[in-house]
Amino acid sequence: AAEGLTACVNRRPRNSDQLERLAQSIRDNGFRSVAYPGDARNEDDMAALFERVEADVGPVEVAVFNIGANVRFPILETTTRVFTKVWEMCCLGGFLMGREAARHMIPRGRGTILFTGATASVRGGSGYAAFAGGKGALRMLAQSMARELGPKGIHVAHVVIDGGIDTEFIKSRHPAFDEAKAADLILSPEAIAANYVMLHKQPRSAWTHELDLRPWGESW
Repeated sequence: AAEGLTACVNRRPRNSDQLERLAQSIRDNGFRSVAYPGDARNEDDMAALFERVEADVGPVEVAVFNIGANVRFPILETTTRVFTKVWEMCCLGGFLMGREAARHMIPRGRGTILFTGATASVRGGSGYAAFAGGKGALRMLAQSMARELGPKGIHVAHVVIDGGIDTEFIKSRHPAFDEAKAADLILSPEAIAANYVMLHKQPRSAWTHELDLRPWGESW
């Protein structure tokens, strides 16, 4: 939004109040934002989302898929429902978002599609079978789309976010959050966003497909 784009933010309808508060916080800072409730796992919702944004706001220049779905279960406690739900959030939603973005971008010959990954995208940890399975699949989806859409003028990139992010969710679970943040051991959302903007602005003679972001002290 600070770059002059209109931030069209999306999350499930049951969280529409939180979604509108997010959009309003962006507008309160003097920028443009519109809230669009919808379920990223639902094909009709995603098709309708892009149609509405294109009609209400204008051409989609950059699309960011940012769903987390991080859960931890021992393999014997990972139910089919858990595995399927995590895969739907991590991968199926990414496919639907990416396909609909491409559907609108291809005729224009331009656009950026960014997928947010995690450590689990490239390394499956103990207890993270569902999450690593979903995030790994999202990474392969991004690679396939990049190879197909790059020649059509569309920049597809996958960003591995390795570490805790400065959010209320992480703050409530980190045993020494304030000390870690003061030492720059927690990822800043603003710093992540700056890298996403950089990817969107890259000249096509030097496109990055995969970028990893982590605090200086993160073990990897």
